[in-house]
Amino acid sequence: MDKLFAKFSTATAKVTGSPMAFLLCVLLVVVWAMTGPVFKFSETWQLVINTGTTIVTFLMVFLIQNTQNRDGAAIQTKLDELIRSSDAGDEFMGIETLTDKELDLLHAKCVRAASNSQRILDRAAAEKQNRLAPGKAT
Repeated sequence: MDKLFAKFSTATAKVTGSPMAFLLCVLLVVVWAMTGPVFKFSETWQLVINTGTTIVTFLMVFLIQNTQNRDGAAIQTKLDELIRSSDAGDEFMGIETLTDKELDLLHAKCVRAASNSQRILDRAAAEKQNRLAPGKAT
């Protein structure tokens, strides 16, 4: 059942996210709007589009959420495997389960490390530039 729903939700998300699906929905709304005078813009006429869009939106939320959940889990798994198999800090594995406060602390640590790395790169580039500058005494 899970495999079938995963296939269905992926296919549905792909189809409904296409330009053709969007154009079809625009066409449907235009046709509905054009039938307004025929039905004298009645409450039933309005109820048709309201009910239809509500049902479609309700169902699409679950399909899109399922697709997003699977994509997120797949990305996290791939990232964890890259971290595990590299020299990166293992503390980054599974960080999606940390609290906001814990994530903020880890983010601040990364910002500090990136800043330090940038200073080292800038210093090395300046030293290289000094060595290559013509007419400079060394």
